[in-house]
Formats: sequence, C-alpha cells, structure tokens
Amino acid sequence: MSLNYSYLDVAKMIDHSLLNPTLTMADLEHGIALALAYDTASVCILPYALKMCADRLKGSNVKASTTIGFPHGGHTTAIKLAETRQALADGGEELDMVVNISQVLSENWSYVRDDIRAVVEETHAAGQKVKVIFENAYLKDEHKIRLCEICAEVGADWVKTSTGYAPSGATDEDLKLMRKHSPPHVQVKAAGGIRDLDALLRVRALGVTRCGATRTATMLDDARGRLGLELINFKGAAAPAGY
Repeated sequence: MSLNYSYLDVAKMIDHSLLNPTLTMADLEHGIALALAYDTASVCILPYALKMCADRLKGSNVKASTTIGFPHGGHTTAIKLAETRQALADGGEELDMVVNISQVLSENWSYVRDDIRAVVEETHAAGQKVKVIFENAYLKDEHKIRLCEICAEVGADWVKTSTGYAPSGATDEDLKLMRKHSPPHVQVKAAGGIRDLDALLRVRALGVTRCGATRTATMLDDARGRLGLELINFKGAAAPAGY
C-alpha cells in the first residue's frame, strides 16, 4: 500500500516535549539526544534548560523552544516579556506562550490582544516564532474563535490547543474549529493526547502542522516500520511521564 507521507513529513510535525517539572537534567539530556536522533521539528524544554538545549541542537535541523507564561497564563505581560527576552537570549527559536485564561473568560479582549501582541512583536523582532496556547479545556467555542481572530490580527505563527496540563488536551472538534477560523498563514498545533502514529496522522489530515509529544520514539518507530525504513538505533528511548 502506498502511503501519502514521508518520514520527515511526520517527524517534522513533532515538538518533543520536555516540560514535566519532575524531569532531571539526565532526563532532559536524554530527551534532547532522542529528538536529534529522530530529527524532530523541535525540543520544547523547561525554560531554565533552554540555553543548554540550544547549544546541544546547534548545527542540527531541530529547533530549540520553550514556554512563556506556562502553564496557567496568569503572569503579567511584563513578566511574559521578560521571559521572552531571556528565552531569545538563550537561543530560543520558537516560543509557546499561554494566553491569560482569566482575561479570556472575562472577555477582556483588549487585554488579551495586547498581551499576545507584546510577545509576538518581541519574538518576531528577533526573527523567531510564537505559538499561542489557548487551553481549550476551559473555554467555550466563542472564546476559541475570538482567540483565533486575535492571533491572526497580531501575526502569531501558530494557534495551539493546550498545555497538556489541563483536564483535557487536543480534540478533533477543536482542531477543526481552529483551522476553520485561522487564516492560512497561521498554523495549528495540537497538544495533549497525541500518543500514537494513527492519532498524529489523523490530526495531520485536519490541517495540523505541529504536535506536542512525549511518545516521540514510539510514533516515529512506527512510521519508519510502516514506510519500510530501518529503525533508528537509539537506546533507552522510552518517554518520561508527561502529556
């Protein structure tokens, strides 16, 4: 049977997630090595380890990324900007910021817009990119749609479903909604619950271009097997706990 994807088509969908607060330095080093071995799109790592991560990834095709205002989004805009500047100084190429969920639910759209714009403009001025996390588990559809519109207005690069630490993560219904209400230049990222290759391929068909994942090795070993490619010889590739 002919498959309609290549290995890199799926590997470059994955932001390998290293955000669980219990991960040790050894776990983080292991995760970076895994992402390099499997040639993922990026490593999204705990902020304090970003500089180390960026140094390890230098010269590769795997990007260094981290989070801003994570996981609850309630930081002041000034703090989110301070985090953004530190992340950019540490070599961050893609930043995943959490909206102010309280202000979204309050429908204070001016605050929400200014908060997102501040991080997007600071990041774009440095030539890097931003993914905006909605945390859809707490929102109504009208909130998600308005956030898509705001992200398009301020030039965000991705809209993203979840942190992975809320009661639920990405759903097909939310992904369809976000793709429908985002212009073509704004990509969609799924996070939370994408744990096998079939799920990855399913959301790819919905227009998703990135997924946060911890089960990277399992998914990409499966992809290589289905494509008839030699498996990657990476020892101890079991994912740590996470979303």
